[in-house]
Amino acid sequence: MASRIRPVTPASFGPPLGMYSHGMIAPGGELVVVAGQVGMGAGGTVAVGDVVTQTKQALDNVRTILEAAGCTMRDVVRLQTFLTRADDIPGFMKARSDVFPPWFPDGVYPPNTLLVVSRLVRPELLVEIEAMAVRTARKPARPSALKSKPAARRRRRR
Repeated sequence: MASRIRPVTPASFGPPLGMYSHGMIAPGGELVVVAGQVGMGAGGTVAVGDVVTQTKQALDNVRTILEAAGCTMRDVVRLQTFLTRADDIPGFMKARSDVFPPWFPDGVYPPNTLLVVSRLVRPELLVEIEAMAVRTARKPARPSALKSKPAARRRRRR
Protein backbone atom coordinates (compact mmCIF):
# COMPACT_ATOMS: atom_id res chain seq x y z
CA MET A 1 0.00 0.00 0.00
CA ALA A 2 1.41 3.39 -0.98
CA SER A 3 1.76 5.97 1.76
CA ARG A 4 -0.73 8.83 1.61
CA ILE A 5 1.90 11.28 2.86
CA ARG A 6 4.90 11.70 0.56
CA PRO A 7 8.25 13.41 1.13
CA VAL A 8 9.46 16.26 -1.09
CA THR A 9 13.12 16.52 -2.07
CA PRO A 10 13.86 19.02 -4.83
CA ALA A 11 16.22 17.63 -7.51
CA SER A 12 18.72 20.38 -6.70
CA PHE A 13 18.87 19.39 -3.00
CA GLY A 14 20.92 16.68 -1.42
CA PRO A 15 19.44 14.35 1.15
CA PRO A 16 18.42 15.85 4.51
CA LEU A 17 21.14 16.17 7.15
CA GLY A 18 19.29 13.88 9.56
CA MET A 19 16.08 12.03 10.32
CA TYR A 20 13.69 14.44 8.61
CA SER A 21 12.35 15.27 5.15
CA HIS A 22 12.83 18.62 3.39
CA GLY A 23 9.08 18.83 2.82
CA MET A 24 5.94 16.73 2.89
CA ILE A 25 2.86 16.41 0.69
CA ALA A 26 -0.28 15.41 2.57
CA PRO A 27 -3.68 14.67 1.06
CA GLY A 28 -6.73 16.59 2.17
CA GLY A 29 -8.06 15.84 5.60
CA GLU A 30 -8.37 17.33 9.03
CA LEU A 31 -5.35 19.07 10.52
CA VAL A 32 -4.39 17.77 13.95
CA VAL A 33 -2.20 20.21 15.88
CA VAL A 34 -0.36 18.97 18.96
CA ALA A 35 0.75 21.57 21.48
CA GLY A 36 4.36 21.48 22.61
CA GLN A 37 5.00 18.33 24.60
CA VAL A 38 7.78 18.09 27.16
CA GLY A 39 9.58 15.31 28.98
CA MET A 40 6.83 14.98 31.58
CA GLY A 41 4.81 11.84 32.14
CA ALA A 42 1.04 11.69 32.63
CA GLY A 43 1.51 11.96 36.40
CA GLY A 44 3.23 15.33 36.04
CA THR A 45 6.69 14.03 36.88
CA VAL A 46 9.54 15.34 34.75
CA ALA A 47 11.67 12.57 33.27
CA VAL A 48 15.24 12.24 34.53
CA GLY A 49 17.27 15.37 33.81
CA ASP A 50 18.89 14.18 30.59
CA VAL A 51 17.76 15.18 27.13
CA VAL A 52 17.59 11.62 25.77
CA THR A 53 15.02 10.53 28.36
CA GLN A 54 13.06 13.78 28.10
CA THR A 55 13.01 13.62 24.29
CA LYS A 56 11.71 10.05 24.32
CA GLN A 57 8.98 11.05 26.80
CA ALA A 58 8.03 14.15 24.77
CA LEU A 59 7.81 12.09 21.56
CA ASP A 60 5.74 9.45 23.34
CA ASN A 61 3.40 12.21 24.57
CA VAL A 62 3.05 13.46 20.98
CA ARG A 63 2.29 9.90 19.81
CA THR A 64 -0.31 9.40 22.55
CA ILE A 65 -2.15 12.61 21.62
CA LEU A 66 -2.08 11.73 17.92
CA GLU A 67 -3.49 8.27 18.62
CA ALA A 68 -6.28 9.83 20.69
CA ALA A 69 -7.09 11.96 17.62
CA GLY A 70 -7.20 8.91 15.34
CA CYS A 71 -3.70 9.34 13.87
CA THR A 72 -0.33 7.63 13.99
CA MET A 73 3.14 9.12 13.86
CA ARG A 74 3.13 8.35 10.13
CA ASP A 75 0.40 11.00 9.73
CA VAL A 76 2.76 13.71 11.03
CA VAL A 77 3.60 16.35 8.43
CA ARG A 78 5.66 18.65 10.67
CA LEU A 79 7.58 18.60 13.93
CA GLN A 80 9.08 21.60 15.68
CA THR A 81 11.56 21.03 18.47
CA PHE A 82 12.91 23.42 21.07
CA LEU A 83 16.06 22.57 23.05
CA THR A 84 17.40 24.68 25.90
CA ARG A 85 21.06 23.77 25.31
CA ALA A 86 22.95 23.43 22.02
CA ASP A 87 25.11 20.78 23.70
CA ASP A 88 21.98 18.57 23.87
CA ILE A 89 21.63 18.27 20.08
CA PRO A 90 23.53 14.92 19.95
CA GLY A 91 21.34 13.51 22.76
CA PHE A 92 18.21 14.66 20.95
CA MET A 93 19.44 13.00 17.75
CA LYS A 94 20.18 9.79 19.68
CA ALA A 95 16.67 9.69 21.15
CA ARG A 96 15.15 10.11 17.69
CA SER A 97 17.37 7.41 16.22
CA ASP A 98 16.14 5.08 18.99
CA VAL A 99 12.40 5.69 18.51
CA PHE A 100 11.91 6.75 14.88
CA PRO A 101 12.73 3.48 13.03
CA PRO A 102 9.73 1.52 14.42
CA TRP A 103 7.40 4.51 13.89
CA PHE A 104 8.71 5.25 10.38
CA PRO A 105 9.87 1.83 9.05
CA ASP A 106 10.16 3.12 5.48
CA GLY A 107 12.69 5.76 6.59
CA VAL A 108 10.45 8.66 5.52
CA TYR A 109 10.56 11.10 8.43
CA PRO A 110 8.47 14.25 8.90
CA PRO A 111 10.06 17.66 8.42
CA ASN A 112 11.50 18.96 11.69
CA THR A 113 12.66 22.41 12.70
CA LEU A 114 15.12 22.39 15.61
CA LEU A 115 15.56 25.57 17.62
CA VAL A 116 17.75 26.31 20.64
CA VAL A 117 16.00 28.64 23.08
CA SER A 118 17.08 30.22 26.37
CA ARG A 119 14.61 28.19 28.45
CA LEU A 120 11.18 26.56 28.59
CA VAL A 121 8.32 27.28 31.00
CA ARG A 122 10.02 25.27 33.78
CA PRO A 123 13.80 25.32 34.18
CA GLU A 124 14.14 21.53 34.53
CA LEU A 125 12.58 20.98 31.08
CA LEU A 126 15.19 20.49 28.36
CA VAL A 127 13.08 19.79 25.27
CA GLU A 128 9.63 20.62 23.86
CA ILE A 129 8.17 19.12 20.69
CA GLU A 130 5.16 20.32 18.67
CA ALA A 131 3.51 18.34 15.88
CA MET A 132 1.06 18.71 13.01
CA ALA A 133 -0.61 15.72 11.41
CA VAL A 134 -3.30 15.16 8.79
CA ARG A 135 -6.16 12.86 9.69
CA THR A 136 -8.10 11.45 6.79
CA ALA A 137 -11.84 10.95 6.98
CA ARG A 138 -11.39 7.19 7.32
CA LYS A 139 -9.60 7.55 10.68
CA PRO A 140 -12.11 8.59 13.34
CA ALA A 141 -10.82 9.76 16.69
CA ARG A 142 -11.55 7.64 19.72
CA PRO A 143 -14.83 8.98 21.17
CA SER A 144 -13.46 8.93 24.71
CA ALA A 145 -10.50 11.05 23.63
CA LEU A 146 -12.61 13.92 22.35
CA LYS A 147 -14.15 16.02 25.05
CA SER A 148 -16.87 18.36 23.95
CA LYS A 149 -18.19 21.36 25.80
CA PRO A 150 -21.61 20.89 27.33
CA ALA A 151 -24.40 22.30 25.23
CA ALA A 152 -25.55 25.71 26.33
CA ARG A 153 -28.83 25.70 28.15
CA ARG A 154 -31.58 27.62 26.47
CA ARG A 155 -33.83 29.77 28.54
CA ARG A 156 -37.50 29.36 27.95
CA ARG A 157 -39.51 32.51 27.80
CA ARG A 158 -42.93 32.33 29.27
